Amino acid sequence: VQLQASGGGLVQAGGSLRLSCEASGRTFSSLSMGWFRQVLGQEREFVAGINGNGGVTSLITSVKGRFAISRDNAKNTVYLQMNSLKPEDAAIYYCAAAVYSNGRFVKETDYHYWGQGTLVTVSS
Repeated sequence: VQLQASGGGLVQAGGSLRLSCEASGRTFSSLSMGWFRQVLGQEREFVAGINGNGGVTSLITSVKGRFAISRDNAKNTVYLQMNSLKPEDAAIYYCAAAVYSNGRFVKETDYHYWGQGTLVTVSS
């Protein structure tokens, strides 16, 4: 499975970005997908996950009400819509894929494939 993430950039606090991650190499609906983020010097953190048909999602508490994860299985793409961005959201964001459509998708060890990361910078 190959994952190509995009959509990062520089945004002012309060602004929005939408990250995208296109997958190839496997039937997309058979994959659970997730977004993680990492700040230099810190551990990678789970942000959001979604199961294969998009019916089950999970978000960390700090982004609930601001971020949303969704997927378009016809486009082999998962999205992370990020609104009301805060400086503490700045990080490298990674998409990840787990080779099952349903199951655990909240830990780094639940995932099997990783994208290259896209940088999100939030200015205050």
